[in-house]
Amino acid sequence: MDTASISLKESRHSTQRPYLPDGFSLLEMMLVVTLILIVVSIATPVYRTCEVRTREAVLRDHLYTMRFLIDEFTRYYGRAPSRLKELVEKGYLGRLPTDPFTGSNETWQETEEDAPLSPSQTSLGIEDVHSGSNQLSLEGTPYSSW
Repeated sequence: MDTASISLKESRHSTQRPYLPDGFSLLEMMLVVTLILIVVSIATPVYRTCEVRTREAVLRDHLYTMRFLIDEFTRYYGRAPSRLKELVEKGYLGRLPTDPFTGSNETWQETEEDAPLSPSQTSLGIEDVHSGSNQLSLEGTPYSSW
């Protein structure tokens, strides 16, 4: 190496302050971690509320769709479907939707008709469907009453 490059390296080192540490102090690290924990503690409840609102929106959509298809089935066949699976069998649904709060498509609560629609109808069908969850919504109403 030539002397010009050595003197350049020496001059860089001589301009730096030798008393400054190279990393962060423990106090600075603790401050950063504390700030991160504060932000996370504020954001977590907001995230959970958004997650529940999303599931509620999905439940409303599924209930609306199934109720609409029950009405369409009833208009077309002149009788209500005997069970939800009949909507799938007749091609009204590709498959039963999953209840977002129970995680299953087997937990839907079916409400039967009070009386047959026509005198020729031999059995009662379903006229409404509800969630099978026993949890309460953010509004305080049970999902099974939606």
